[in-house]
Amino acid sequence: MTHLALIRHGQSDWNLENRFTGWVDVDLTERGRSEAARAGALLKETRIEFAAAYASVLKRAIRTLWLALEGMDRMWLPTTTDWRLNERHYGGLTGLNKKETAEKHGDAQVKIWRRSFDVPPPPLDPASPFSFAADPRYAGLKIPDTESLKTTLARVAPAWESNIAPRLARGQSLIVAAHGNSLRALVKTLLAVSDDDIVQVEIPTGNPLLFTFDRGSLKPRSARYLDTARAEKLP
Repeated sequence: MTHLALIRHGQSDWNLENRFTGWVDVDLTERGRSEAARAGALLKETRIEFAAAYASVLKRAIRTLWLALEGMDRMWLPTTTDWRLNERHYGGLTGLNKKETAEKHGDAQVKIWRRSFDVPPPPLDPASPFSFAADPRYAGLKIPDTESLKTTLARVAPAWESNIAPRLARGQSLIVAAHGNSLRALVKTLLAVSDDDIVQVEIPTGNPLLFTFDRGSLKPRSARYLDTARAEKLP
């Protein structure tokens, strides 16, 4: 058997403040750190020998991975960071309070921006203090100024196809620590979820979603959350 564990980062500072975060590099809260450590303890209990791990280039995902690996006593595992596993880019909504944004634009419009599959928010103003144009993590890359879940999937897919999937097919069990939307993109791919249904899928923070495969196969035999008390319904 081969396994893939997907971990959404623990609660972040801006999760707590109810702000649109996207690519802004905020850290974990104390609760978020506890969630990450708990994720590691749950993975250790499985006794799966993971071969490597992946994370986005955002510290809340990286720190979640570090804390999980510490809890597993596997801090020596080789890890790879990849910007394509970043959270969805929220464009002009970045940094805004979600409640205040709904009051300004209306609940219906904000729901479309947040939950539709292919409608992105307005683009980020190049003069915004949250512009990532000069960020060295993205030097030489063509980065988006806003994204829908559809375009998030379009950048996550190559990371899956070129790096993660081939290693799983060779029988290596892997961990991916990332974000709600980039992980939804992977769940959509793995479980062949429709465009309409994927917008209803929620990924809880710090609760590993474990996929099991027959060796050499990329079609999951099973998928389950390790913390059943905090599990969300899978499609």
